[in-house]
Amino acid sequence: MSENKKRILSGMRPTGALHLGHYFGVLKNWIKLQDEYSCYFFVADWHALTSEYADPRRIKNFVPGLVKDWIAAGLDPKKCVIFQQSQVKQHAEMHLLLSMMTPLGWLERCPTYKDQKEQLAQKDLNTYGFLGYPVLMTGDILMYLSENVPVGQDQLPHLELTREIARRFNHLYGDFFPEPEALLTEECKLPGLDGRKMSKSYGNSIALSEDMDSVKKKVMSMLTDKNRLRKNDPGDPCICNLFPYHKLMTDPARLPEIEEGCRNASWGCVQCKRLLLESMERFLAPIHARRKELDDNPEMVWEILRDGNARAEEAAEATMTAMRKHLNLDF
Repeated sequence: MSENKKRILSGMRPTGALHLGHYFGVLKNWIKLQDEYSCYFFVADWHALTSEYADPRRIKNFVPGLVKDWIAAGLDPKKCVIFQQSQVKQHAEMHLLLSMMTPLGWLERCPTYKDQKEQLAQKDLNTYGFLGYPVLMTGDILMYLSENVPVGQDQLPHLELTREIARRFNHLYGDFFPEPEALLTEECKLPGLDGRKMSKSYGNSIALSEDMDSVKKKVMSMLTDKNRLRKNDPGDPCICNLFPYHKLMTDPARLPEIEEGCRNASWGCVQCKRLLLESMERFLAPIHARRKELDDNPEMVWEILRDGNARAEEAAEATMTAMRKHLNLDF
């Protein structure tokens, strides 16, 4: 990693196996960014506690799986820093210090606060950790003096809160933190197998690590255009669940043929699914090969994390040393 490049930080919670939606929505962009920026990608295990605090046992088991998915997808630990949040203790210290100066009203007005509480109504989220997790997120970003943060449109309010906290710190204690700018990622909404949002909880996703026998069963049972009751009924690719997958994984030169075949009913849905399976197998083959190498050598993941944790901690301690001086806490 070159320190002449701008720094970027992003992370994911370890809550289970990653699926195709994660790849096209996030990982594909990360893989590109690692060649253009000095990237820090972290396993957000402390963030996972905000909703999983009552039974955190699963988080530990999900950590190595998440890193395997990242590397199998194409992240290169030689090009980026891959680390585990809870193993870089400076993140807890910065969270504490920033929480002392963050107005309560800023957190209560966060647009996702009420939305998340409603979506996860079955869990008791009336905790400081849930209310204050945007401060922890701010600390994650500012720790590495990140100038840009890859976010989707729906995450802009969180980033604006980070900018406000950085601005308030600089006003109170002297200029130190950059106000990170959004690096908007191209929105990619890959539907689930049943047409709903792709989600592990809906059982309508295809995991990156899933074997092809399982993938075949899922693809052959996928929802298609509901208006095609018979093979010779004309269809509409725009409302068919298969076409978004073809656009992402099938040779672009085949797309006009697929579209025309659907509209004039010269292609049946089974034929379309078989072509998608071929495309999907080509796409998943290198991911599965890299994943197998990691599965066969489980210590590789922990070596990558140990190295990444050490590199992240070195950068984090440099930031905290300077931050303590600004706060007159450099005893």
